[in-house]
Amino acid sequence: MYDPPADLIIPISASDSTKGYWFIVEGDLDVKFEKVRFPLNTRKVVLELYVSFHGTDEFWYSNPSSSYIRMNNMSNPRGNGAFREVFVSIDGKLVGSEMPFPVIFTGGINPLFWKPIVAIGAFNLPSYDFDLTPFLGMVLDDKDHVFGVGVTDGIEYWLVDANLHIWLDSSSTIVEAKNVVNVYPASEISRGEEFQSLDGSFEIKAEKFTRIEGWVKSSSGNLTTSILQEVKFRSAIKFKRKGTYNTVKQNIEVRREARVLNDVGGLVSRVIVKRKYPLKVITVTLPGLKNDTFMLVTNVTHAVNEKIKNGKLSSHVINKQVSNGWMEVRDHSVLSGEAMTNQTYVCRDELGCYVRTVGTLNGRLVKDDTAYACPSLM
Repeated sequence: MYDPPADLIIPISASDSTKGYWFIVEGDLDVKFEKVRFPLNTRKVVLELYVSFHGTDEFWYSNPSSSYIRMNNMSNPRGNGAFREVFVSIDGKLVGSEMPFPVIFTGGINPLFWKPIVAIGAFNLPSYDFDLTPFLGMVLDDKDHVFGVGVTDGIEYWLVDANLHIWLDSSSTIVEAKNVVNVYPASEISRGEEFQSLDGSFEIKAEKFTRIEGWVKSSSGNLTTSILQEVKFRSAIKFKRKGTYNTVKQNIEVRREARVLNDVGGLVSRVIVKRKYPLKVITVTLPGLKNDTFMLVTNVTHAVNEKIKNGKLSSHVINKQVSNGWMEVRDHSVLSGEAMTNQTYVCRDELGCYVRTVGTLNGRLVKDDTAYACPSLM
């Protein structure tokens, strides 16, 4: 059973319309704040978070450590390693975080890949939902509460904002609520690096297990919302051949379970979301055909694998792209090149299965097929 649309949406965003109302986060110490006052009859709240990374952090998932940059006397500002986590707090208390999907924009890695199709999420940035209903006991007091948004290990710059989706109790002007369990620690992160001159390897592992629980007493009864979440992050970067042969492997796995129980412990609803974001990038730099050019050979494989189970309903989506090609570059201009991208989108639910496969070659669409039978991998 799905909830009806929210009764109220409150933005958590900047007030400067000339910058699109985005908060601009310029480093890991730069936290943006917004005050919010909740209606006293709020019975449910979900935060919808948006993130977009640019500037020196556009390719954060391929960043080496800052020590590598310093030891090689490099002017490249892309450091801080390849781990990023966007977090949300209320009155200084951590209430939500996300290790974001690594969107590749239309000029990213090899711009020839992204004609006439674009990378996953480039034209439709993914958003991330956090059920904050267990925290209503902190905010239903007719006072302003400060939401904070920041990026762990981020460098210049990230665009972030959010929407609060609020459901109201139409039969009451005041509801009661209390946060009874709040296990939301910082991510456990381990880092390893080994390099000599321009060659080396960098590994990062991060895990987080969270549990939050709280009850809300409204005209619908006394309902307890319990959220369990487990996140695993893995990143391995290797530089070879004096830094001219680079590989990036990253994977993010998320499992989130939300349960709502009545006052006698009966299950009212249960939603389980599982997501995987695998990414592999290979970049080889070679001498160009002319003295002032270089050749860049690139390969990208990335995907979104998402399973959602809501009561007896379920869905499974796999969206995968494989791209490879080369380009000759002078300064930042692409002089020539060849590129191929193949994308497969598979969606299955109770109504059936939908499959679409698209292929491009050198900027032309060479394949676009649709089917209604799932492959065996589903």
